[in-house]
Amino acid sequence: MCHIPLFCWITATVLEDMLKSREEGELPRTLTQIYSHYVVLQNKVKMVKFNGGAATDQHWSPQSRKMMESLRKLAFEQLQKGKLIFYESDLTECGMDLRAASVCSGVFTQVFREESSLYQDKVFTFIHLSLQEFLAALHVHQTFISSKVNLLEHQPQKKKSFKMSTIQKPTLNLLHQSAVDEALQSPNGHLDLFLRFLLGLSLPTNQRLLQGLLTQTGSDSQNNQKTVKYIKKKLSESLSTERSINLFHCLNEVNDHSLLEQIQQSMRSGCLSTEKLSPAQWSALVFILLSSQEHLDVFDLKRFSPSEDTFLKLLPVIKASKKVEYVTLEHVFNSVTDKHLFCGLSKRICAALSSVLSSQSSSVKHLDLSNNDLQDSGVKLLCEGLKSPHCKLDYLSLSGCVITEVGGASLAAALSSNSSSVRELDLSYNHPGDSAVKLLSQRLNTLRLSSCGLSERSCAALSSVLSSQSSSVKHLDLSNNDLQDSGVKLLCEGLKSPHCKLDSLSLSGCVITEVGGASLAAALSSNSSSVRELDLSYNHPGDSAVKLNMYVFKSISNCRLSLSSCGLSERSCAALSSVLSSQSSSVKHLDLSNNDLQDSGVKLLCEGLKSHHCKLDYLSLSGCVITEVGGASLAAALSSNSSSVRELDLSYNHPGDSAVKLLSQRLNTLRDEPKCKLLAENRNKLLHF
Repeated sequence: MCHIPLFCWITATVLEDMLKSREEGELPRTLTQIYSHYVVLQNKVKMVKFNGGAATDQHWSPQSRKMMESLRKLAFEQLQKGKLIFYESDLTECGMDLRAASVCSGVFTQVFREESSLYQDKVFTFIHLSLQEFLAALHVHQTFISSKVNLLEHQPQKKKSFKMSTIQKPTLNLLHQSAVDEALQSPNGHLDLFLRFLLGLSLPTNQRLLQGLLTQTGSDSQNNQKTVKYIKKKLSESLSTERSINLFHCLNEVNDHSLLEQIQQSMRSGCLSTEKLSPAQWSALVFILLSSQEHLDVFDLKRFSPSEDTFLKLLPVIKASKKVEYVTLEHVFNSVTDKHLFCGLSKRICAALSSVLSSQSSSVKHLDLSNNDLQDSGVKLLCEGLKSPHCKLDYLSLSGCVITEVGGASLAAALSSNSSSVRELDLSYNHPGDSAVKLLSQRLNTLRLSSCGLSERSCAALSSVLSSQSSSVKHLDLSNNDLQDSGVKLLCEGLKSPHCKLDSLSLSGCVITEVGGASLAAALSSNSSSVRELDLSYNHPGDSAVKLNMYVFKSISNCRLSLSSCGLSERSCAALSSVLSSQSSSVKHLDLSNNDLQDSGVKLLCEGLKSHHCKLDYLSLSGCVITEVGGASLAAALSSNSSSVRELDLSYNHPGDSAVKLLSQRLNTLRDEPKCKLLAENRNKLLHF
């Protein structure tokens, strides 16, 4: 409701009037209270404007009461027919002539409206369907109270009067049961709000608001309890989630929160087990989750009993969530004893997810389905949702989902459509094929293809995309693919292009030697290169290539370079040191972990670290065979006033107690600086080797 502008306006109008008039009591908490206040307010405006009454006068004049009687009858009869626009003949049936209707639309202008149609015939409508539903409920309630006639009882001839019945004594509870049944049978939910209003009007508090318009029945807790019991009985049946949610709104209208409080208590205590929930409790859980903004930010199935049934029952919550993380095989194996109980995404789940993504009301922007046995058939079903113009998905992870060229082609076709909103895709640990790689990279900002068995042909395809004028790829992860130097050489043609917009590139574990390293250095040294982050870890680019790449990166602002496990030597450290001490150096993040640098290499590196030109913010020397000698060199370098390093990883070394003490002291002097928060929080890294 809060997404409907006119409902927001009605609510704001009521609240503004209540705050201005300083009425005592609580602000409205239900729909019935809001709409009751609104109708009273419109009568008050009419009394001031047309009858010269006081602003505090809530009296209903005979004329106003007669108008409202006609309006509420019109509202109910046309709601039954599913009509929102009325003609003169409709008004006549309700005892209103054209003149009376014109007067009514002029007086209650914010309730009932007169317009001219294409053929100059006058047509009438309520300002919003919800107001028509409120007046219809008012008509049904008042008719029953005054004449004991249940307008919801369908008879072949005329409406049945309870006065004529010897079968059942007429009670408000039976009227409510009829309304519940009729609303549940509605194919499109057109009586949902009507039902909420009808139940709300049975409360004495709402009847007092409409005093003079509605007959006061007083408190009847027995009838209300029977109504609540009947609704709970319906909730225990196999209803659609939408119908169940509306019944909870109905319980709220009659101030019954027992089911919700029961589930909330279980959630607070951490004892909620979805395996033991009754249908009514399931509905309560969905209602609570949908009502909580906190739960709608991220939906994670691990918080519940991970199963296909759970996922399907919580589908409305998924639809309303911004970020969805599906349970992975690892999580399932940790939570159930039978590993065959739930083996990932079934076709039912994929089809359900597809319907969620293609729904106009879907809010999902982040979807993680990684490490599920989705396969090409599941991807094909999912792609139907991805192609929808209503799909708002921005991030999609299908890492490790057993996708081959067939599934890759389906994805490429879906994401190539003009309506596709996906900008980040993780296809790592799959085999989508070279042709799909080319198509996929054309519209994405971020593409992760780690461990995808990519070939030299893949590099040629990617190179052509990177050099394309329409290229939009900014982050590309090709790690753990057997690209070798020949593949890298092809890729570099795209990197040299003035159209290439790549900002970060990961080539970790791609079997690159000095030849490939030199090709990269040459490509990245071109004036058009935009790459600011390069991951060359788990390769052997050689000292000369490292030196070249460092010189390339020294002129790029805020750059990051990862050279973990690259077999670097003392010569590499000398080259790195010269770059760090260069006046034009701008390297901020340097990862040299798992290289056999030893103390001699660290000593050379420290010359660069001591330079006042060094702008390094993060340095990782984890697993670099550093002893007390190297630790002392580091402590001396980082203790200098010119040192800019704020985060240091020395794990898996033996730098000695004295070095640890000096480095810890340096951390203590920096711990209050904003840029040093991460370092201060990670001080223990220095104390556990």
